[in-house]
Amino acid sequence: MLELRAITAGYDRRNPVVRDVSLAVAPGEAVGLLGPSGCGKSTLARVAALLHRPDSGTLLLDGEPVRRWRHRAPRPLRTAFGVVFQQPRLAADPRLALTDLIAEPLRATGRRDEVRERVTELARTVGLTPDLLGRRPHEVSDGQLQRACLARALVLRPRWLICDEMTAMLDASTTAALVAVVEDYRAATGAGLLAVGHDRTLLHRWCDRTVHWDTLTGTGPSALTGDRVQRAAR
Repeated sequence: MLELRAITAGYDRRNPVVRDVSLAVAPGEAVGLLGPSGCGKSTLARVAALLHRPDSGTLLLDGEPVRRWRHRAPRPLRTAFGVVFQQPRLAADPRLALTDLIAEPLRATGRRDEVRERVTELARTVGLTPDLLGRRPHEVSDGQLQRACLARALVLRPRWLICDEMTAMLDASTTAALVAVVEDYRAATGAGLLAVGHDRTLLHRWCDRTVHWDTLTGTGPSALTGDRVQRAAR
């Protein structure tokens, strides 16, 4: 279980963007977090992925509180998460070819012997042809780069996926393809998903449960809390 309890977080302690927010994702569950741009949902997603230390509150993973963040977190915790951000060009090192971008986490964790097989497998999974793997970010489209970023997020076989506006900059066909990759991965591994976005239709079709940001902060109606829908892909 991934649990965020009474999280307050931001970039200025005097003016946090997230105040006293709680949210839980069960293993194998897909939870959508719906809210407008700038409301704080991306900051909460970064807290959930161990990328941002909250000012207060508790993050629990499998019932154990997380006490360290980012590179100070134990490796088993860091590698339990795969994260895909909204803007692939800000999330990718422009100096790296796509094959090296995908392989980054393997090399960082001392698993270089897995690079060739795993990159080949994941490139095929996300729809990247071999000719694209030698190109750098400026030589591919946003959709192709986001495919590589998703492959990078999956390369260590994470137990939890955090997709923060993953499809916001993509066309409909690429969106459908990447959502299908995530769902195939979850079906095969039982990974949990927190999908952050402002596209109500997409989140309702994608996720088992959609939670509106206003219900977490107590500033709006609770109609969407616990709303369960059947994913269109099923």
